[in-house]
Amino acid sequence: MSAREVVETLTARGWMLVTAESCTGGLIAAAVTDVPGSSRALDRGFVTYSNAAKMEMLGVAEATLATHGAVSEPVAAEMAQGALALSHARIAVSVTGIAGPGGSGQKPEGRVCFGLATGDGVTTQTVEFGALGRDAVRRASVDHALKLVLDALG
Repeated sequence: MSAREVVETLTARGWMLVTAESCTGGLIAAAVTDVPGSSRALDRGFVTYSNAAKMEMLGVAEATLATHGAVSEPVAAEMAQGALALSHARIAVSVTGIAGPGGSGQKPEGRVCFGLATGDGVTTQTVEFGALGRDAVRRASVDHALKLVLDALG
């Protein structure tokens, strides 16, 4: 998935993107800002690696984290909704996952949850990338997040 396509499509629509990233640590925003002219397409990016940051910066509810854990679709949804509400963007993408190494039987390495929010609502998705290694999971997550944004823009 090309960040250039995302930037071009956002720019053509007059929309801006906001990112809310955990396991990718800002790589989605970095991919977008690698494209010349991205200042017309990216409003801001939140890197909320800790649970405290998710709560303080994006308004993720402590109860959601306690009930579902950081790597969950409910948290991804709240991250995307919070980012959208706290920005001037029209579309938000969030990512939270286990890049590895590690994980557990219930939340294995390579599980990544995504959220996508617009004025029409929020959708979530979980992808099991598998134990590809930390870098590969993070890169695959960036590509998937960009594809979600592009698909949502139609």
